[in-house]
Amino acid sequence: MPLFRRGDLSLHYLTRGQGEPVLLVHGLGSSGADWAFQAPALEARFRLIAPDLRGSGHSRADTDDYSVEGFAADLWALLDSLGVMRPNIVGFSLGGAVALEMALQRPDDVPRLVLINSLPSYRIDHWRKWAEARLQSALVRMIGMRRAARIVARRIFPEPAQRSMRERAARVVGGVPKRSYLASARALEKWCALARLDRLRARTLVLAAEFDYTPLAEKRAFAMRIGAEFVVVLGSRHGTPFDAIGATNESLLRFLSDAAPTPTAAARRDPPEAVPAAAPAGGLADEHARSAPAVTPGS
Repeated sequence: MPLFRRGDLSLHYLTRGQGEPVLLVHGLGSSGADWAFQAPALEARFRLIAPDLRGSGHSRADTDDYSVEGFAADLWALLDSLGVMRPNIVGFSLGGAVALEMALQRPDDVPRLVLINSLPSYRIDHWRKWAEARLQSALVRMIGMRRAARIVARRIFPEPAQRSMRERAARVVGGVPKRSYLASARALEKWCALARLDRLRARTLVLAAEFDYTPLAEKRAFAMRIGAEFVVVLGSRHGTPFDAIGATNESLLRFLSDAAPTPTAAARRDPPEAVPAAAPAGGLADEHARSAPAVTPGS
């Protein structure tokens, strides 16, 4: 599997499918394998590029001085090396912040932008942001990644039918090096794009879970400010690409294909009988798991 090198960085990524490019940016404590449930729906029509951010998955860096701006610059360097000129970008959680930062760094180079359960600022200006940032990091420091990951996974996927999703999340997040996880969390807390939103040119979809960590009203106000399409996923918690696979995939396909918005501007979490026991066999998750990266020269 390819590995892009840039300075101190070794950035792992996967590519699948053909067509217009779509960059998929994962959330905190995970990897490009996060998109295993979206890839089958998208790869027939789009060229998917799913990287691991520095310090996550198979990507490594010699420093843990991370920033959202740096994550975005890493991914632009990767895309430049691949000859990808105008990517559509989809980001989940931390990945949404990185996706927005990328679109602000090169406003004319991103035609479509999808932000899933993400905000334009994570600076501490609300008690819920304080609780999410400080308490979760404190939990990791006190009891370690594995036990903290089990608590986080149960919070995101609390339903009995979501057991497989809960176990996967606990395993993936629990395997992240503590230093990398905390450095990424600090980077998110320091980042703010509010003063630069007038630079945004991308057509944007904001996909927001009804029961996400951060207030739905703040995401709605953000979408209105930038003129974005806004879709609420009813019943979903923070892990919308996992607990609302059908709604996420339908929204992505429709938006990336420039289809008309749905009249209700609302979708729903997957019913219990639709929750998969595992990621699709032979798909992105399996490919990520068996990665043995080769080297692509950096710029």
